[in-house]
Amino acid sequence: MISLNGIGVSFGAVTLLKDISFIINKGEKIALTGRNGAGKSTILKIIAGVQSPSSGSLSRQNDISVGYLPQHMTISDTTTLLEETRKAFSDTIAINDELNRCMEELAKDEGNEEAHARLLEKIDTLMHKASLNSASDMEAELEQTLLGLGFTKDDFSRHTSEFSGGWRMRIELAKILLKKPDVLLLDEPTNHLDIESIQWLENFLKNRNRTILLVSHDKAFLDNVTTRTIDINCGRNYDYKVNYSKFVVLRQERLEQQRRAYENQQKEIADIKDFIERFRYKATKAVQVQSRIKQLEKIVPIEIDEVDNSHLSLRFPPAARSGDFPIIAEKVSKSYGSLNVFNDVEFTLRRGDKVAFVGKNGEGKSTLVKCIMNEVDFNGSLKLGHNITIGYFPQNAAQMLDDKLTVFETVDYVATGPIRTRLKDLLGAFLFRGEDVDKKVAVLSGGEKTRLAMLKLLLQPANLLILDEPTNHLDINTKEILKEALKKFDGTLIVVSHDRDFLDGLVDKVYEFGGKKVREHLGGIYDFLRAKGIADMKALETASTAAATPSAPASPAADKPSAKQNYAQQKEQERLRKRLQKNVEKAEEEVGWHEAKLRSLEEKMSAGDVSASILKEYEDTKTLLDDAMRRWEEGQMNLEKLDP
Repeated sequence: MISLNGIGVSFGAVTLLKDISFIINKGEKIALTGRNGAGKSTILKIIAGVQSPSSGSLSRQNDISVGYLPQHMTISDTTTLLEETRKAFSDTIAINDELNRCMEELAKDEGNEEAHARLLEKIDTLMHKASLNSASDMEAELEQTLLGLGFTKDDFSRHTSEFSGGWRMRIELAKILLKKPDVLLLDEPTNHLDIESIQWLENFLKNRNRTILLVSHDKAFLDNVTTRTIDINCGRNYDYKVNYSKFVVLRQERLEQQRRAYENQQKEIADIKDFIERFRYKATKAVQVQSRIKQLEKIVPIEIDEVDNSHLSLRFPPAARSGDFPIIAEKVSKSYGSLNVFNDVEFTLRRGDKVAFVGKNGEGKSTLVKCIMNEVDFNGSLKLGHNITIGYFPQNAAQMLDDKLTVFETVDYVATGPIRTRLKDLLGAFLFRGEDVDKKVAVLSGGEKTRLAMLKLLLQPANLLILDEPTNHLDINTKEILKEALKKFDGTLIVVSHDRDFLDGLVDKVYEFGGKKVREHLGGIYDFLRAKGIADMKALETASTAAATPSAPASPAADKPSAKQNYAQQKEQERLRKRLQKNVEKAEEEVGWHEAKLRSLEEKMSAGDVSASILKEYEDTKTLLDDAMRRWEEGQMNLEKLDP
């Protein structure tokens, strides 16, 4: 479908890409990986036709369509959400408009048989095209996509100017998905998505027969969607026919082979140079010396891929030992006026516990963190243990940095002990290299400030860490450094995150927020997710077992009546299954609506709108959500009973 042949990109004397060559085949789902600044986004732009390469060529079939989602986009502010998203169907709308015009012309036809025949033929062609995507299907698909990405029906009439940058990205993503291009180019599509929307997008991409080239720092998302990985390193590409996790293993093997080859070549070069120096002035060795000089000139140096900082071992500076119970919560409740966020929350953290706060938006995760930090008033008791030192990373941590300091000064002022000798290595691991360390904080981007705030926190002594969405703007290697440091941390950890891979192997307990309650689940994040989806898993395992088990041959005498009876039973069971599945899907759709509406109301309340009407609407929506969740759970249980 698409072929890149020796693509090179240079900016003045700086070479970004120098020999990129690969083919994208129909139906492939490909991850494009590499460190920040390696050129991944540039490759997407070249394929999308947004940017031209400095050298090389790009070829693709003339009849394929390409949908491109950049990291930053501009959306018209003159339309509503629905009107802007409906632009995805501009071709279909144009066909329908033309069809209506032809129908009106046909009604006015005064009997010219030749013109009448041509008009009928054109109408027939247009009706065939229109039938491929009817208006009703178009509207239903549009609504389903917007709801899946977290919008509510109330949002449909809002102007796009009212939405933040993250929600604008979702609008553009919805338009691209609805256009159904042959090739999808997605640059960080999970930015600003919560875990429910990420899972919806995963399922959407997996179950659609579309060709995908994807850039993402979400390992779980890459593993669940892609089956091929193209790694960009030192301006070249390395192709692996596996998903991201398997690629990491194979890449390490390649790097080790590369290092061995480099070391062998360096030894060979050293031996040749040594021979030349020893016999340069001996006439009897002149021929051999000239031969060695020519041999040296012909050697093509082996390049070692850029040093991977993920092996850096970062440890938190030691802090004084805390008491055995860092946090004890008893009957903790929080309300905004008459609106109750959660009530009677009770839990006890032991020293060394590593726990995750998870749940849908608006259920109170960050609110409870603020209660622990004593940033908001609450009812009940929250006792901090003896000798507690808290390291807190709020979602707005970037805004709390001192703009007058440089990047290096920011970390140098807080670092203590032997780690001070490795500050530049650590800054490099967090993507601050070369002249970047001398930049003022004031000129950094939002992502750069977030990374710097995280590194600053890692260098300060604390025995209780509270991290609210710490992985935003961190690439995969940097997240791994942070994760490994947190695993070695000997204090107590609370982390609020939607990143499944980041939480996996890090936390040993999950607190689920929902229904104004906080429930404790022992085990890691995937233990929790498996427990929440047990009905689906059992149904899937039953279906897989049934499909894989060959049926025993029936006896000839009983074959005919048994087959009829089994067929009737199977048809009835299938009808029942479809009805139950439809009920589950309807309830799941309603859950999505109500959750999205709760998020919208929560944003209004956070902005200070706690009027009686808003509080009542929030309570009513919570009631509807609880009812939808109950119906969804009952439906799943009934499906499980149908396939025990």
